[in-house]
Amino acid sequence: MTERTRDDECSPNAWWEDRSLAQKILIGIGFGILGIGLIFLFGFAVMLLWNWLMPDIFGLMRIGYWQAWGLLALSSILFKGMGSGGGNGGGRGDRKRRRQLRRYMSEDCAAAGKETGMETGDGVGAGAGEGAGDGK
Repeated sequence: MTERTRDDECSPNAWWEDRSLAQKILIGIGFGILGIGLIFLFGFAVMLLWNWLMPDIFGLMRIGYWQAWGLLALSSILFKGMGSGGGNGGGRGDRKRRRQLRRYMSEDCAAAGKETGMETGDGVGAGAGEGAGDGK
């Protein structure tokens, strides 16, 4: 492994860039299998909860796996936008939070570089990105 500088350690992509192509492919396949498994489990959990609670409480019929997915789709259509973000504002809130996190990370890396006497030459430092989109 090559010697890494402090700037490389502060790079958000440093971990990913250290991986070989084969490792990146295996990680992608692993996340794909994990995602498919979680999707299956989510529908199965809704089906189990419905069949456990609703027939006894409200006298409703039991549902199957695909009916549980239909129920999930219907509820997402009906209740979309009723979260804390509301409507289209949720996406803006995520962008603002990411921008603040990037600014915090760049300031933290710049402070760490000053402590060790290293200068940041790639634009990662205090003031990098400031003023970009602050008015929104």
